[in-house]
Amino acid sequence: MTDTLLNTVRRYVEAHADAAGLAQTPIAGLMTIRSTSPSGLLHAIARPLVCLVLQGSKQVAMGNDCVTYNPGDSLLITADVPTVSQVTRASVDAPYISLVLDLDPAVLAELTAQMMALPRVDGAPAEPTDAEVADTALRLMRLLERPASVPVLHGQLVRELHYWLLAGRHGAAIRRLGGPDGHAQRVARAVALLRAEFAQPLPVERLAATAGMSPSSFHHHFRAATSLSPLQFQKHLRLIEARRLMMSDGVSASSAAFAVGYESVSQFTREYGRMFGLPPMKDAEAMGQRTHAPG
Repeated sequence: MTDTLLNTVRRYVEAHADAAGLAQTPIAGLMTIRSTSPSGLLHAIARPLVCLVLQGSKQVAMGNDCVTYNPGDSLLITADVPTVSQVTRASVDAPYISLVLDLDPAVLAELTAQMMALPRVDGAPAEPTDAEVADTALRLMRLLERPASVPVLHGQLVRELHYWLLAGRHGAAIRRLGGPDGHAQRVARAVALLRAEFAQPLPVERLAATAGMSPSSFHHHFRAATSLSPLQFQKHLRLIEARRLMMSDGVSASSAAFAVGYESVSQFTREYGRMFGLPPMKDAEAMGQRTHAPG
């Protein structure tokens, strides 16, 4: 089953991947990834998702945990948390290939309400992919080979995939995302606002009101869910977007700083260096050298 899923995903990503090796599918939240060489460090604030590693290896650091994911493993992220990831094993002949699905809180909430009797068993950070998950993922990918079937059938397969994730090794962690109006759901509303308006000033009072909490309660639950304060979270979003603008669009450091909401280029430079290890221009130069390196 794993080889069949790998070959199906490989065909799709090789036909549709962009220059960065990403291939979005017509199914919302479903993406395939391909890399033909080990990567540099990638900083992100990941959304709740499941990633099925099908070939190659990837190392992901979240907080104090650093885990290597190998073929057949599932990476699960159950909150909007900062991650530092790196493809560690990939080549032209055997590229890193993975399948990523964003977790849908509405689907999880509906299923969780029907599955309260399931045992709460916590999985390890890296777990072998459950056979039912791999089988459903394969059927979902095969829909893409018959585009007319996607609008009619993809919804039930996405729902089935969420079910098997809830029923599997990671069920307890995922189930917390589907709690009716629980802390995770409330914090998620504030996170959505931060993602949408990260370049604007966002007082904690507005974020707390969006979450339906008092400022002190909101601050506590936000940090518990994301490992960051709201201000740190916004800063991470700004710096990650600034780096993307510089690396992908060739924007200057000062233009990137102002575009993401900084009023001081010197402050931007200091905070950029603390996060990425190099000041903006040196980081861009280093990234360019890695991109154009032979092999």
